[in-house]
Amino acid sequence: MTVKINEYYLLLKGNYIFAEIAERVENYQTEHPQANIIKMGIGDVNKPLTHAVIREFQNAVKEMSKADTFHGYGPEQGYQFLIEEIIKNEYKPRGIELNENEVFISDGAKCDTGNIQEIFSLNNKVAVTDPVYPVYVDSNVMAGRTGSMNKDGRYQNLTYLPCTEENKFVPELPNSNIDLIYLCYPNNPTGTTLNKEQLREWVDYAKDNKSIILFDAAYEAYIQEKNIPHSIYEIEGARDVAVEFRSFSKNAGFTGTRCAYTVVPEEIMGYDVHGHTHPLNSLWKRRQTTKFNGVSYPVQKAAMAVYSSEGKNEIKELINYYMKNSAVIRESLKNIGLNVYGGVNSPYIWTKIPKNMNSWDFFDLLLDKAHIVGTPGVGFGPSGEGYLRLSAFNTLKNTKEAMERISNLSF
Repeated sequence: MTVKINEYYLLLKGNYIFAEIAERVENYQTEHPQANIIKMGIGDVNKPLTHAVIREFQNAVKEMSKADTFHGYGPEQGYQFLIEEIIKNEYKPRGIELNENEVFISDGAKCDTGNIQEIFSLNNKVAVTDPVYPVYVDSNVMAGRTGSMNKDGRYQNLTYLPCTEENKFVPELPNSNIDLIYLCYPNNPTGTTLNKEQLREWVDYAKDNKSIILFDAAYEAYIQEKNIPHSIYEIEGARDVAVEFRSFSKNAGFTGTRCAYTVVPEEIMGYDVHGHTHPLNSLWKRRQTTKFNGVSYPVQKAAMAVYSSEGKNEIKELINYYMKNSAVIRESLKNIGLNVYGGVNSPYIWTKIPKNMNSWDFFDLLLDKAHIVGTPGVGFGPSGEGYLRLSAFNTLKNTKEAMERISNLSF
């Protein structure tokens, strides 16, 4: 007997995009040790945790050192004190009512968007926007839901919804019945958004077709414009058809401490082979209690501090700082004649590459000639070819320096 592998993993093509970038940058840095590389590729924050967050973090760690305040295993779904603050601060002000058992604390939106597919049948038809955050695609490939990749870079059994300059990066509704729909807004990678009317079309489609929307709202804190929904539950009827993913990573800098949450309303149902309904809330809870031991007590206490008066002010300063970087990138690229998208309600800027260069060639050009790291658009899907994503998660000094270097290049 020999050990058999999950051969669906063999259907994955190449490295995960950010692992590939890291490898290329590391090799370049080794060959050019004097190069001052400015990294604007991966969406990792660089500002430290705020004072309010650190203070609560430290207090919670001290609690762990005393027998009468020590915490062992916590509730897999999350501590009530954090869930209450999330509902109170994120949803009630927008007129959204949630029960505490509908919020699940986790260690990352990436993990949850990758794991959520486990509770669904492999026979479901899945749609993703193109370009798309790679985790949505890769996790379904690993599960065996997609088939092989075609020569055009698209997997056989996935439905791709192109988001291009021609349709202003607004995906069209599928022309057939789709079961699971991944939407991310503000969008990663394009930085674009859907307004309430556009998102309402998706909710209506899901209701009409008994579909489920997996809505990634990890970047909602960066929304600046009024008609852009922060939550899909601002749309009437969304509780019946949508699961929402949120994160403390990008708004509060928890990329290194890991804390997020997923909302699964009690109304949202799935069906078995006999047509009987089953609440997804119960299925997700069963999955989490079986495979996840919860986020640590100190991290959840630190996350709660985000909702203190001091914490809210500090988070607002962080968002404003990164959005200032975003504005610098947008204006600089526009000034040299590039077509630029995103960056208004998002920390990501999506730019059309000049002279019909492909994404990886432009990546190499920026790295070699300007010592700047971006993310090749093709890494997010076939419709991303010919684009580059730049992140505003850097210092203002580095952002200005990077834009000056790009402005001095000849395209």
